[in-house]
Amino acid sequence: MFKLIHKLYKWSHDLAKSPSAPYALFLLSFAEASFFPIPPDILLIALSLGFIRKSFYFALICCIGSVLGGISGYFIGQYIWLNGDAYTAFAEFFFNHIPGFSKNIFIKIQDQYNQHGFLIIFTAGFTPIPYKIFTITAGAFNISFPLFIIASTVSRAARFFLIAMLIFKFGHKIRDVINRYFNLISIILTILLIGGYILIHYIFIN
Repeated sequence: MFKLIHKLYKWSHDLAKSPSAPYALFLLSFAEASFFPIPPDILLIALSLGFIRKSFYFALICCIGSVLGGISGYFIGQYIWLNGDAYTAFAEFFFNHIPGFSKNIFIKIQDQYNQHGFLIIFTAGFTPIPYKIFTITAGAFNISFPLFIIASTVSRAARFFLIAMLIFKFGHKIRDVINRYFNLISIILTILLIGGYILIHYIFIN
């Protein structure tokens, strides 16, 4: 995972110089909210550091892509996840190949929706907890679509615009810190990524 973070940052840094970078950011944000395991924050940071004055513009792209991806995940859960009481072949593919998904987690998340509603969606959208798990389960369990949209928009905007604000205000200093302590930062990011999946299992399995 450490090497993957290093390669992702290098790829993001190189991509940030390309005119197609905003499109890649949108696609990555969209995919991460419905099936892709890598969050778009790394590319958002690289783009914002390269063009500090456009930090909020990139955060907006990230937010729109992520919310639309979340809607895609919601409709996946609502229309192609279950066949009556049985899982579809599509759902089985996710359980077998997409990190973070398991049948036990899927079932137990329903209780969290019943107890916490808005808060559980907001928490998944703002923290390193894998957001895609909650977008799909929200659709499968027929969580209120307006509630889902509001919670997703607020949480994703808070997360990405917070990054943009920090970079806009401290961009050059942040760039120096990243260059100086890149290995340590990579380790921290790795811990956060893995920790999100571990947290899901700890909360919903134990």
